[in-house]
Formats: sequence, C-alpha cells, structure tokens
Amino acid sequence: MAADANESSVRDGVRAGLPLVLPVFAVAVSFGVLARPVLGALPAVVMSIVVFAGAAQFASLSVLTAGGTAGAAIVAGLLMNARFLPMGFAAAPSLRGGPFARAAQGQAIVDASWGLASRRDGTFDRGVLLGATIPQAFAWISGTIVGVFAGASLAHPERFGLDAIFPAFYLALLVGELRTDRSRIAAALGAVIAFVLIPIAPAGVPVIAASAAALIGLRRR
Repeated sequence: MAADANESSVRDGVRAGLPLVLPVFAVAVSFGVLARPVLGALPAVVMSIVVFAGAAQFASLSVLTAGGTAGAAIVAGLLMNARFLPMGFAAAPSLRGGPFARAAQGQAIVDASWGLASRRDGTFDRGVLLGATIPQAFAWISGTIVGVFAGASLAHPERFGLDAIFPAFYLALLVGELRTDRSRIAAALGAVIAFVLIPIAPAGVPVIAASAAALIGLRRR
C-alpha cells in the first residue's frame, strides 16, 4: 500500500498520545493494586506487558477474584478483546505492507489510538495509530508496576477516584467519535445491544455483540 500523503509521522502520533499518559497510568495503578493479591506481583506486571488491554485484564481479574478458574479468566479476556476484530477490519486498509507486516502494525490498535487515528472519511492515520500507542504502553506498564509495589498504601483505589477513571476514559473516547451520522447510528445501536444483553448474557458477550455495530459503518463505506 502506498504511503498516504496526509499521513502523520509516528512522532506526531506520540505527541497525540501524550495527553493520555496520566489517565492510562492511573487506571494501570488501580489494576496493579487489585491484581497483586490475586495474581502476585510478577504475573500482574507480565500480564500488562503481554496482554496490554485494560478491559480484558480487569475482566480476567474479576473472574479470578470471584473464584473462577484460569481457563474461565482467559475466556473472559478473549471475549472482551474480541472487539478488536471489527476495529482491525476497519483499520487494516490504512496499514502498509503484506499480511504479516500489517498484522504486526495491528498490535498497536488500542481503543484510544484507534479513536485518535480515525478520520472523518473512514480511513485511519497510520502514524497516529502507531505513535499514540507508545506512550500509552509505557504508562500502562509503569502504572501497573507502581500499583503492584505501592499496593499497601493504595489498598482502596476508590479513595483516590481511580475507580471512576476507567469508565470516564472510555466515555471521553466515545464522545470524540460521534462526529458523523454513521458513527452516531453505530454507537446508538451498540448501546441498545449492550443494554439488552448485559442482564442476560455472560460477561464479555455484550461487548462483542455491541462492537459488531461498527461493522455496519464499515459496510456502508
């Protein structure tokens, strides 16, 4: 795929991602605090390095905290991360190279970077997508480390408002995406699907079903 003349550099993407460092760090601290008693210090840090997905990590942790098996925790994490399939389908045409190169670049797809890189015409700015993930990865991993090793003094993250940052973070991303009629229709449909399924479906399933609404916009492109 030829380079896009309007594509930002990875450095531009890093700058675009810098405002996200503080909220991502704060959420990661709360994960580290909650994960250490369940997983242990080293596994919690390794999980943030390997998985690097807040929603999936919190979902898996919730299963283990409730007494679920490791297998059930893995399934919960996979279900939460299944939303990256439609997101990947949407971003793939904007990436360069063959299947393996594009798959490698696709590892940079996280919610905030995907939202920042999204353009009004349905394409994605590759430089922003790749660059914005770099400071977020640093914040997520370092925040987990701080949470794990400062757990004694942060035993109740709700006292510092850390429990509210996670939903507020994703709400801000959603508001930023509601720029066109197509995106508003997809968001409304996704909200309805999730609202209907949350009381009756297993954890993770409402997220997958709701994210499928994004495919409507992709098909209309």
